[in-house]
Amino acid sequence: MQADEIKKIEELAKTDAQVKELYEKHSELKKIIQKLEEKPHRIPAEEVELKTLKKEKLDVKTNLLSLIENKA
Repeated sequence: MQADEIKKIEELAKTDAQVKELYEKHSELKKIIQKLEEKPHRIPAEEVELKTLKKEKLDVKTNLLSLIENKA
């Protein structure tokens, strides 16, 4: 996400529970993905998990951006 989007999301998250929930979920997924990507060697199951988590993170981001666009 771009800095202006993050700023808008953080402002809306203060008053909108749905935005807050999606933003927290996105942040949580980002941390998990980073941990997996930092591993020098991943087993096939971890590769599958990484792809699944990236897809989920993208879905959350899409929903979040759509939500803030509708609130603007």
